[in-house]
Amino acid sequence: MTETKQHPVHEQDRLTVTFNDLSSDGAGVAKVHGYTLFVPGALPEEQAEVEVTKTKKQYGFAKLIKTLSASDRRVDPPCELYDRCGGCQLQHLSYEGQLDFKRKQVQDAMTRIGGLTDVDVNPTLGMDHPWTYRNKASVPVAKRDGEFIAGFYQKRSHHIIDMDHCLIQSEDNDEVIQEAKRIAKDCGIEPYNEETHKGILRHIVTRTGNQTGEIMVVLVTKTKELPFRKRFLKELPQKFPGIKSIAHNINPKRTNTIFGDETRTLWGRDLIYDNIGDIKFAISPRSFYQVNPEQTKVLYDKAMELAELNGEETVIDAYCGIGTISLFLAQKAGQVYGVEVVPEAIDDARANAELNDLDNVSFEVGQAEDVIPRWYKDKGIQADVIIVDPPRKGCDEALLQTMIDMQPKRVVYVSCNPATLARDLRILEEGGFKTQEVQPVDQFPQTTHVECVSQLVLK
Repeated sequence: MTETKQHPVHEQDRLTVTFNDLSSDGAGVAKVHGYTLFVPGALPEEQAEVEVTKTKKQYGFAKLIKTLSASDRRVDPPCELYDRCGGCQLQHLSYEGQLDFKRKQVQDAMTRIGGLTDVDVNPTLGMDHPWTYRNKASVPVAKRDGEFIAGFYQKRSHHIIDMDHCLIQSEDNDEVIQEAKRIAKDCGIEPYNEETHKGILRHIVTRTGNQTGEIMVVLVTKTKELPFRKRFLKELPQKFPGIKSIAHNINPKRTNTIFGDETRTLWGRDLIYDNIGDIKFAISPRSFYQVNPEQTKVLYDKAMELAELNGEETVIDAYCGIGTISLFLAQKAGQVYGVEVVPEAIDDARANAELNDLDNVSFEVGQAEDVIPRWYKDKGIQADVIIVDPPRKGCDEALLQTMIDMQPKRVVYVSCNPATLARDLRILEEGGFKTQEVQPVDQFPQTTHVECVSQLVLK
């Protein structure tokens, strides 16, 4: 009879441990007789008393009871709700420490996942003021103990924490949401209840133009009618002259998805506008638009540098979205072709190209791995530079093979996930490319997320 291996720790054990690392989600990492414990709120080089909360075969989880020796990078989180809200994970780590953590996260992925031991990762490009950067807020509403509340979700739950302001949100977003919340509360509008699927108002969504100061408000309801709409349409623009659009989105489904399929403009324009560098973007209620435009410009400037354009190149943007990178590169490229699987995004991309009088860029709907080979075969389009900015799962295998087959001079890879970036860089290296540079950019201060832009050249 085989003897079952016992964990060196058990649930509810109290232990004194020393932390040597941070996990990708910002938890402190400690070893107990070779067994890994993850402890939220702890930092490397700290010693603390912890209580084990859950054990698995290879690792377990614990909660921080008392810090016995603190890291010199530990700071007091300025947000009073930080220990409850799930929006931020790193407010207890100095900003310099956050930037170093993100660089290390990328370097570890390159080495462990990609096997790219000779690739240097540059220091993370951060913000001068790493607060109030988010230009979009989607705030769920609810009723608790008879009171109307609106805020963000507690860590790992759908329990809403009522809040008046958020330190990483634009101050305009905060103020507009509070006013919309006040109107809804005064009018007695019933908040939506996820469990019973009853109620009316589901979310208050705001979007702000970082450069233009224009504001959009979207009220999301379960019902086709928005009660007391005249109050919203009168009082919101009266208090906030920056509001240029108020829309109503209808989502009757039993779902966690914020938006439904139908959106109506109730007041003002259908769109607001913002600029990233010299490029102007039209933003509709459901458009994808980067939530930190200041750092997006830093990211795109680096992508432009790594593309090494001189005005003659043909560029393919394989996950073009609404054309943000495509339009940026079109300023210095000969011709840019963008492909994206979402038809509405391509509509926005074409509108944005027209808005900026850029006639050297064209867009097509479809899967990049299907469209790009057809461009090559039927139209003779040969890319000098291919740029990709895929979702977290990384590039499709067929697209990676397409890039290897086309053999562009350079590939610029923008990524929001160091793990899939490292995996895909390895595949491209095996296909004949060489990774020259990896540059992390801090798009989301106070959180564990990190963006990267990388350059590969054909060997």
